[in-house]
Amino acid sequence: MNETDPTRRFSADAVRKFDNPAESPTPGGMNSVARQVASQYRRDTMSPVMVSGVLRIGEFGLLFLSGLALYFHFVGFFNYLAWQYPLTIAAASFVAVVLLDVSDCYQISALMRPISNLGRVLMVWAGTFALMALTAFIMKMSEDYSRLLFGTWFVVGLLLLFGLRLVMSKLIRRWARNGRMERRAVIVGGGKAAEMLIRSVEKQPDNDIRICGIFDDRGDKRSPPIVAGYPKLGTISELMEFARIARIDMLIVSLPLTAETRVLQLLKKLWVLPVDIRLSAHSNALQFRPRAYSYIGSVPMLDIFDRPINDWDSVAKRAFDIVFSLIGIILFSPVMLATAIAIKLDSKGPVLFKQKRHGFNNEIVEVYKFRSMYTDRSDPTAKQTVTKNDPRVTRVGRFIRKSSIDELPQFFNSLFGTLSLVGPRPHAIAAQSHNLLYNEVVDGYFARHKVKPGVTGWAQINGWRGEMDTNEKIRMRTEYDLYYIENWSMLFDLRILLMTPLRLLNTENAY
Repeated sequence: MNETDPTRRFSADAVRKFDNPAESPTPGGMNSVARQVASQYRRDTMSPVMVSGVLRIGEFGLLFLSGLALYFHFVGFFNYLAWQYPLTIAAASFVAVVLLDVSDCYQISALMRPISNLGRVLMVWAGTFALMALTAFIMKMSEDYSRLLFGTWFVVGLLLLFGLRLVMSKLIRRWARNGRMERRAVIVGGGKAAEMLIRSVEKQPDNDIRICGIFDDRGDKRSPPIVAGYPKLGTISELMEFARIARIDMLIVSLPLTAETRVLQLLKKLWVLPVDIRLSAHSNALQFRPRAYSYIGSVPMLDIFDRPINDWDSVAKRAFDIVFSLIGIILFSPVMLATAIAIKLDSKGPVLFKQKRHGFNNEIVEVYKFRSMYTDRSDPTAKQTVTKNDPRVTRVGRFIRKSSIDELPQFFNSLFGTLSLVGPRPHAIAAQSHNLLYNEVVDGYFARHKVKPGVTGWAQINGWRGEMDTNEKIRMRTEYDLYYIENWSMLFDLRILLMTPLRLLNTENAY
């Protein structure tokens, strides 16, 4: 896209480089009302994207298995299985799901009204059979197929599709009522603009947005404490803490584009959170191309930031972690066993060292390592950085730190889900550089926590591992971590994982 395109006005770089310094995510405590509201939304919700995706898989399986069952019924299970029948059934099932998707039959609004959308489903299913018949005619294979078999499958498949959608509509309505399937949103900015936005959103039929509250830095004179029935829960700084307790999906900034300076000031603080950030465009005089907008119902929004590694991407990444963590545990089990014995023989104390570190969304997680220091000199808070020839490190510890063997127990962290195999390396919660916390050194440091931290990462294989003894090292590690987050893909993860053993051969910065 052209760099002068107004829809690119609020890029990540523009926000990071804004002159005002970012505030710490937890500079102060929330008020009791905000804390009570946040506690109501601690539980994760079901993503509509995931629900419709699972339904696609379910309908494909249902159509394919029903067609295969009818084939076995008419032809017989032990009779010769002509290859073209199962292949045709699978292809037709796949085409039906694709056409249902193209026809918007997997939209939540359509799933909630299965009866009114029955005609569309019928047309798609009939169109699938028409395409199948046309293909068979062109390939001169129509005489090879049983009309009775496919006629029966047409009726059975339609009944199964409609029956499943009736069940899904009841489930979706129940999930919507009890809050299990909704998109939770917080309004940033109060006053008349916020009221207009809320009224517009609430007018949308079958709206899946639950507004959790309003946050605004302005006083009650300019920003009333109650807007359209929703309370103002606090300031923007308090929103940072709120969003780390509550499972929020979206922040909607209800400020006009003409207030560019204030919008950038807000985004400078908010972009570190792992949520979708949208700028309300329903009251803006500026008009962009239609494709520049996303919509909540008919309310236009400008997409500022998207939560990284979300929905099916998170499922794929979790599967990647489980598979490769198990492989790693199996491959390195002899090394881990030998290391445990060596640690026990070398010095008194436990084999494993557990350290609290920042995890996803700034949550505190416990990370496993092989103990490399004398027990009475260990530093769980990591206030003092380990240096070359550090007297706190044992003889075995010096070797396992140099070779990164001390990190191998983190395969179990990845398997259990507290870490990912690939991601920004988790830092200890009190890690410091020259008596300054890392977030005080690096502007936007907490954006590293928009994804789950990893056992290895892009920064590490590019040489930024080991001692963080200068501010420049911390900045460079953060820059590489942010690059990884913004450019994530499964192939990128695989590349980092495969390159890690080669990069570990360089032990210059590992003490």
